[in-house]
Amino acid sequence: MSFVPKTQPYSGKINTVTLGTGDKAIVIGGQNVLPFYTFDAAIEHAPKIGVEISDNAASWTSAGINEFYAGCTTMAEYAKKAETMEGADFIALNFESADPNGDNRSVEDCVADAKAVAEAVSMPIVIMGCKNLEKDGELFSKISEALQGKNIVCMSAKQENCKTVGASVALAYGQKVGAETADDINLAKQLNIMLKKDANVPANSIVMNIGTAAVGYGFEYVASTLDRIRLAALAQSDDDLQMPIIAPVSTDTWGVKESTASEADEPAWGCQEERAIAMEISTAAANLTGGADAVIMRHPAAIATIKQFISELV
Repeated sequence: MSFVPKTQPYSGKINTVTLGTGDKAIVIGGQNVLPFYTFDAAIEHAPKIGVEISDNAASWTSAGINEFYAGCTTMAEYAKKAETMEGADFIALNFESADPNGDNRSVEDCVADAKAVAEAVSMPIVIMGCKNLEKDGELFSKISEALQGKNIVCMSAKQENCKTVGASVALAYGQKVGAETADDINLAKQLNIMLKKDANVPANSIVMNIGTAAVGYGFEYVASTLDRIRLAALAQSDDDLQMPIIAPVSTDTWGVKESTASEADEPAWGCQEERAIAMEISTAAANLTGGADAVIMRHPAAIATIKQFISELV
C-alpha cells in the first residue's frame, strides 16, 4: 500500500489584492496554507518583490547599487532602471526627504516625481511616506489623486490617521491602503477593523505592514507576530486578519551597524557590501517564511537571490 501524506489546507484564506494595471499588474495573497507549504495545497500567487527607490538615493553608499543606477539622477530614471532588475515585481517610492524634520521637500515636488515615475514605468507602484503623520496624510492624498486609475498602494495608514488616509486614498481615489502597526496582533486587527468600519475601506483594498526589523534586532517579535496573524487568519478564519502583508525590509536592513560599519571600523567583519547584502537577504527570507506576501528590497544582488529563493519553494 502506497503512502498517502495527509494535507492540511485551512478553511480560512488570505485575501487577494491586485496592484497596478495592465500586463504588469500583480496579485498578492490568496493562499490557504502556511508559507511555502506547497505539499498541503498549491500557492496560486507567489510572494512578490518590490524595489525601493528613494528621493534621497544619492546618499546611498552601496557600490553595487550605485553601479546599477549609474547615470540616473531623477526618481523616474531610477524607477525605469529598477524595472529592468532581475526579480522586480513592483516599484516602491520612498519620499523620505519630505520629512519636516529633515529636508522638508514639498508635497508638490513629491507629486511631480510620482507622476513622472508613473509615466516612465508600467510596473505597480507602492508609495512610502516620510513617517510624519501630518505630512504623510497630505502626501498620500495628493499622490492618490494624481495617480488615480493606477491602482497604487499608499503605505502606511496608522491608528492616528487611518480615517483620513482611508477616506482620501481608498474611497476618494480608489487606491489601496497599507495598515501599519508595530509587531502586535491585536493592534493589527484593531487597525484593520477601524479601516473597514470607521473609514469604510473594502477589505480587498487593505494590505498590512505589521512591522519588521533586521534579523538579530528583535526579529523574534516580528516572527511571533507573523505566525500568530497567519494562524488566526487561516485556522480561525479571522477575516480581520486575512489581509496580505507587505514587509518593507530595505529601510531596516540598510540602517543597522552590520550594513553601515566600514571595513576600517570593523575589519573582522569582512566586506561591508557583502555584509549588507547578506543582512537584506536574511531579513527578506525570514519575513517571507513567516508569512509576508511581498517584501520591499534595495540591492540588485539581494533581490535576485530572493527571487530564486521564492522560485525554488513555490
